[in-house]
Amino acid sequence: MIKKNLFVASALLLAQLGQAAEFELSGYVGLEWREHFEQGQFDSPAAKQADRQIGLTLEPEMVWSLADGEQTVVFKPYARLDSADDERTHGDIRELSWMTYGDDWEITAGISKVYWGVTESQHLVDIINQTDFVEAPDGEDKLGQPMIKLSAIRDWGTVTGFVLPGFRERTFPGEEGRFRTALPMAINDAEYQAGEEDAHVDYALRWNHTLGDYDVGLSWFNGTSRDPLFVPNNTGTEILPFYAQINQLGVDAQATLGSWLWKFEGIVRSYDKSVKNTFKILGDQYNQNLGAEDYSAATGGFEYTFYGPLGTVWDWGVLAEYQYDSREDASIAIGQNDLFLGSRIGFNDTASSELLAGISQDLDHNNTHSLVVEYATRLDGGITLNIDGFVLLSDEPDNISHTFKRDDYLQISLNYFF
Repeated sequence: MIKKNLFVASALLLAQLGQAAEFELSGYVGLEWREHFEQGQFDSPAAKQADRQIGLTLEPEMVWSLADGEQTVVFKPYARLDSADDERTHGDIRELSWMTYGDDWEITAGISKVYWGVTESQHLVDIINQTDFVEAPDGEDKLGQPMIKLSAIRDWGTVTGFVLPGFRERTFPGEEGRFRTALPMAINDAEYQAGEEDAHVDYALRWNHTLGDYDVGLSWFNGTSRDPLFVPNNTGTEILPFYAQINQLGVDAQATLGSWLWKFEGIVRSYDKSVKNTFKILGDQYNQNLGAEDYSAATGGFEYTFYGPLGTVWDWGVLAEYQYDSREDASIAIGQNDLFLGSRIGFNDTASSELLAGISQDLDHNNTHSLVVEYATRLDGGITLNIDGFVLLSDEPDNISHTFKRDDYLQISLNYFF
């Protein structure tokens, strides 16, 4: 129902823009090749997991400027066609929003994306938008979220309130896709704690401010968790995503001290008592922890940049972050006691080339770690080249990472920007 309403709202709003004074069109179209290094862990006679995925992507952005620039309408649809996984072939409205502003306020209404957070290895406080998980396993890609956002800008900081009328379910791979679970995901049978299901209205509030060299943010969220809990169906043949009601308090901070960037994110999340009791019973029944427990989590560390080392024109950054999660159970929590080490090189060339490489090590399980490599550069004619690698090693069956231990890949993307 929410998806249908999004497209109806899109058509109605765009129909009102025929008399717009100014219009700009930009965006990109992309070709993507992803090669997996190993045979799928959950291959079956009925569904063989893809060894190779070829994708086409399209994301145009249309901007209308109204009332001498005092109002702006943005429409950004997104579409992907995947050669192997029907669930990865999908479309979304990343943004369809109207924005206006005054001297000390700003309001946005429609479908939009909001990013909170400062750390590199994971984004704990970033809770407004749902993860588009079929795009990539790192959680960086997000679905558009219906919202009304009002910001008040004061000398002591900016306060932003959110009304979020409608919920987006997380996307998941199909049986032939990668980064799937051992049991098939019942993608169309999600369960909700809220009686309104995906029509539940959520609320959020954020204060952020810059104090000299320090950027600080405090946030609160109340509503449907973007992170589903997972329960087996009655026959134990499928997994059902369950979206509980939560309260979350968050803090993020970044200090810029010369060549140092110090970063921190932390959250405290609580579930409704009735949900916790229900999942305790289910957990006993299936002899597993299903994750419905209050917890706190934090990520903190630094990035130090060497400018022009060894006589080069490069900028070389060294990163280190520690991840903590009070749940401790590695079967439901990533980053419960993990260390991330990385390096970022900005080549400062005409192609804006950049390389990022990092490794995450589970400090409780020596045989569980992951490696990511991301390289980006600009070619001639508005074309960019991205090369991404992901390798995950885990010999611990009780670790959530073990589910994806054969989903390592190398991905090459060509995007044409217009």
